[in-house]
Amino acid sequence: MRKPIVAIIGRPNVGKSTLFNALAGERISIVKDYPGVTRDRIYADVRWLNTQFTLIDTGGIEPDTKNEMFAHMREQAEIAIETADVIIFLVDVRQGLVDADSKVADMLRRSQKPIVLVVNKVDNFHKQMPDVYEFYNLGIGDPIPISAASKLGFGEMLDEVVKHFKTTVDADEEDDRPRIAIIGRPNVGKSSIINKLLGENRVIVSDIAGTTRDAIDTTVRRNGKEYIFTDTAGLRRKSKIKEDIERYSIVRTVAAVERSDVAVLVIDASVGVTEQDAKIAGIAHERGKGIIIAVNKWDMIEKDNNTVKRYTADIQEVLSFIPYAETVFISAKTGQRLNKLFDIIEKVIQNQNLRIATGVLNQILAEATALQQPPSDKGKQLRLYYITQVAVKPPTFVIFVNDKNLMHFSYQRYIENKIREAFGFAGTSLKFLIRERKENS
Repeated sequence: MRKPIVAIIGRPNVGKSTLFNALAGERISIVKDYPGVTRDRIYADVRWLNTQFTLIDTGGIEPDTKNEMFAHMREQAEIAIETADVIIFLVDVRQGLVDADSKVADMLRRSQKPIVLVVNKVDNFHKQMPDVYEFYNLGIGDPIPISAASKLGFGEMLDEVVKHFKTTVDADEEDDRPRIAIIGRPNVGKSSIINKLLGENRVIVSDIAGTTRDAIDTTVRRNGKEYIFTDTAGLRRKSKIKEDIERYSIVRTVAAVERSDVAVLVIDASVGVTEQDAKIAGIAHERGKGIIIAVNKWDMIEKDNNTVKRYTADIQEVLSFIPYAETVFISAKTGQRLNKLFDIIEKVIQNQNLRIATGVLNQILAEATALQQPPSDKGKQLRLYYITQVAVKPPTFVIFVNDKNLMHFSYQRYIENKIREAFGFAGTSLKFLIRERKENS
């Protein structure tokens, strides 16, 4: 099941980053006491009781500004609003209800997303409640008082946020067509791939990086089966600065990947694999999605006998954390190997849903531990008792051991490699949960 997305929206300096950091449990955003310091939107995964969601922090919205930086931050906030399932609208009890709050409220109302109105900087609930009630005038529901700095009132706020998840996420869950997110840096040919698959210019394509405004869902039919492709460009042409374009694309990518089964990372063959490609791939890897690397514009490359080998080695070096990813060399322009892309998508989806019988898994575990003895520390040796698969998408395994601290990362990787040798699992990450079990129990 995909994680819902929650965006914190509000004017500058109402405490969005302080709230974000308190919920995310670490200082990710830079917080200063003057407006406009949260330049780029950052995301984090948050857990409340038994529910997980992805939280997005935004730059402040100045509804009527001529200032270029504030206008840019407003664009970022608009993208966050589009991608969110639920919006936390944050206001400041000390500043009181100001005209700009009403304008932001109008903008949020038009989005037709569930809105939770949260009044920040309420340090004394008893004394300041009359000031909180003033925000009823916004006409978007009950204001919930909190203090982000002191972490007061979070329970009521999060209960209200979580209440809205069921309705927003269920619609996505009911559609069982495979969802494919096309991700990658600007101008690598993401929209061109979808257009070629459709045989029509459904998505606007231009040679200027960042022409696709929205993450667009497109249905593609192949061999009698329907797939939903999402183009994640989500950029505006007037973002001239390279860094801004990259920041814009991150949250749209997070949202699309969260809703997808498989992520196709598109790399520009004429540029080669970059650190930014690694950042984008990391989003899909963290979320346990199937990953395919599509090297586009392959028609533009002069080739010899070693070209594929060289490119593959570069990819393996920069994207060394996803050795399981499948690679395909394509051209959106000529249509070269786009048919093969569908074959690989099908294979990856099957691997994401593959279940292995417990008996077979334990046989592999026994052989693996016999071939390479588990590590020991200070005279105590790691013992692996039992392994079982508990979930798919991604395939998730629980290993019961005598001491969790003895399970070094390298030995876990060794066990993973043995399972991959037996079953492949190409294109999908594997997740391992290590549990302790007392001996003789």
